[in-house]
Amino acid sequence: MTSISSSLPPLLPTIDAILVLDGDGNRLAGKYYENFLSAGPIPFSDPKKAAEIRASTEELRAAFERQVQAKVNNVAARSDAAEVVAVAGKTVVFCGGSSTINTGNVSTGDVRVVLVGMNTESELVLAHYTEGIYQALSHLMGGVTDRGMVLDNLELVLLLIDEHCDGGIILETDPNRLAGSVLLRDEHEQNEIANSNTGGAPGGQASGSMSMPTNMGEMTIAQALKQARNQFLTNIGSRDGM
Repeated sequence: MTSISSSLPPLLPTIDAILVLDGDGNRLAGKYYENFLSAGPIPFSDPKKAAEIRASTEELRAAFERQVQAKVNNVAARSDAAEVVAVAGKTVVFCGGSSTINTGNVSTGDVRVVLVGMNTESELVLAHYTEGIYQALSHLMGGVTDRGMVLDNLELVLLLIDEHCDGGIILETDPNRLAGSVLLRDEHEQNEIANSNTGGAPGGQASGSMSMPTNMGEMTIAQALKQARNQFLTNIGSRDGM
């Protein structure tokens, strides 16, 4: 009996790219999937050719991002609602950026989250994806989604992209779960780094030494992240009846 599963379309819509852009359209973070806007396969046996292809790919993607910026630059998007434009035959959905919301609240940053999908994908579904990751980004940045804040916490932004999407397939859209997963993963990776640096000594400290933050700013950020992580876990536990 012939299986019909191979002829069915994938249940989960996919995206071609996810970008975090500043107010001038510069890419702060992002990922392209399934060779979207790729100049070709990378020949690892030929380093010179590989470098040329990478440079050409970056030029293609930078040009596309300039097209995106030109389309969205004059669109005032609310931080709680995504907007849709068409760019180069793709459906581009973005959320955030400098704008004034109807309630009178002014956007606290010029950073936009942009998702790029096929023109056959549902705009409502893509908008839901975009709003979820933008709200998670806002949570992680303490409500301040400007260029400086994003660059100062770029590791968290990259973790957020990985938690949101893998290979173009959306994994999670709930803002609270996304932010909570990022904070848990960040703490786990920092603990692994600390243990490797101290040789796995108990308490994360090497014998005869003390582990201190390099400055008060780092200590404050660490404390804030830990407090936010605990709050997310408490909220999720209460909601799920844990």
